[in-house]
Amino acid sequence: MVMSCAGKTTFVKRHLTGEFEKKYEPTIGVEVHPLDFFTNCGKIRFYCWDTAGQEKFGGLRDGYYIHGQCAIIMFDVTARLTYKNVPTWHRDLCRVCENIPIVLCGNKVDVKNRQVKAKQVTFHRKKNLQYYEISAKSNYNFEKPFLYLARKLAGDANLHFVESPALAPPEVQFDMAAQQQHEAELAAAAAQPLPDDDDEAFE
Repeated sequence: MVMSCAGKTTFVKRHLTGEFEKKYEPTIGVEVHPLDFFTNCGKIRFYCWDTAGQEKFGGLRDGYYIHGQCAIIMFDVTARLTYKNVPTWHRDLCRVCENIPIVLCGNKVDVKNRQVKAKQVTFHRKKNLQYYEISAKSNYNFEKPFLYLARKLAGDANLHFVESPALAPPEVQFDMAAQQQHEAELAAAAAQPLPDDDDEAFE
């Protein structure tokens, strides 16, 4: 599992199993975090590759993607540039890993000063991806990307988690009322025609 863009390390380390059992692969330059989830079909383990910022230096080599079975592309809703880079991560993933399930996540929705508004997030609609708004520091929606991917990998839409993952305590307070408003904006935007402008030109 390959994760790129803003907030990925904090997100992965919320899961205590992945933090305690992580291992470093020096030949690849990544930390690998095994994240365990318990489902009605048994335990599923995601091996999450944390690239620790290598993408800042001109992208990731194909070696980070080869044999990936699913992916989370993450951007920071408080930093426009991270959303602008989403098409690049998606293109590189699809070039190396054909037809794997991919989830798009907008992280840091606990921060009040959003720079990427919910209605501006359209890339998932253009590429038929699942999108979730998440907050790593408050654990908001932590399990949703993993549940979606688990269902896709198992080919079972009825698969569900039978117990909550072991997560670190929340670090920030979360304004649920404000987030519900953002989610309502997302739902309203989904009913509108896609804009003509390309996400790659997002400013």
